[in-house]
Amino acid sequence: MAQADARKTLTIAIGDYPHTRALKAGEVGSALFALEFAEIKPAINRAFAPMARERRFDVCEMAIATVLQAIAYGVEIALLPVVTASRFQEAALFVRADSPLKGPGELKGKRIGVRAYSQTTGLWLRGILQESFGVAPEDIKWTTFEGAHVAAYADPPFVRRAEAGKDLLTMLREGELDAAIVGNDVPDDPALRLLFADPAAAGEAFFARHGFVPINHMVVVKTELAREPGVASELCRLFAAAKAEAPQPGRDRAPIGRQAVAPCVRLAAEFADAQGLTPRRLSEDEIWRHAPSDWT
Repeated sequence: MAQADARKTLTIAIGDYPHTRALKAGEVGSALFALEFAEIKPAINRAFAPMARERRFDVCEMAIATVLQAIAYGVEIALLPVVTASRFQEAALFVRADSPLKGPGELKGKRIGVRAYSQTTGLWLRGILQESFGVAPEDIKWTTFEGAHVAAYADPPFVRRAEAGKDLLTMLREGELDAAIVGNDVPDDPALRLLFADPAAAGEAFFARHGFVPINHMVVVKTELAREPGVASELCRLFAAAKAEAPQPGRDRAPIGRQAVAPCVRLAAEFADAQGLTPRRLSEDEIWRHAPSDWT
């Protein structure tokens, strides 16, 4: 008779990436616990609200804007210094092909749509608009289509909700919006164009200023599990081992370790506070209060 597995089982929700493949395939494992992977369809972002609102999983990938809001509003999750997704954001800002707008500096007073004001791509683009073009969040007329993953959060007063049944890109095409911020699904539509004429160059300019690629998603764990000896550290080790099985060319888009990720998280916290996404500026101690000390 096979011996029963005495390890505890942790439920986990993470996306499919080259650097998580070995972990999800069971090629990387732990003697401390087993992992039970939740199937999240159609995309991993469907796990964010259940984790932020009811802590449905033991371990979960989560957008950095949602992480910061969850910590600020007292959700009992702990951030691990593990990035699962990052990218330059400038290729997500669209206008109509016939728009008179020539660049981001002309967005003051304009109508911009975004799925949610708390969407991480919006967090980064608003920060870029302010620091590089002098366009503050309140200078724009924001239209959203859903609320935040964190239930306690309410949008600022300069944000309005679109009417039921309205669609982001349809509103842009029909002239109800001047610009739109998309997520991973970038439209291939000749009726639309990017507002950043050279988004790759704009991304490189961001990197030159800050020294990192903006983080989209990281990994969180329930606070009580993070407090258990060895659990948070072992999770970091597993993600690092899986990443080692899939070397990536160019810049690191999935950094691991506090030293590697803290500057980006710090800037995200600054932007979140300035944009009204969090009720206060989160301190480093709040953000990393249960991070494993051996993954600095």
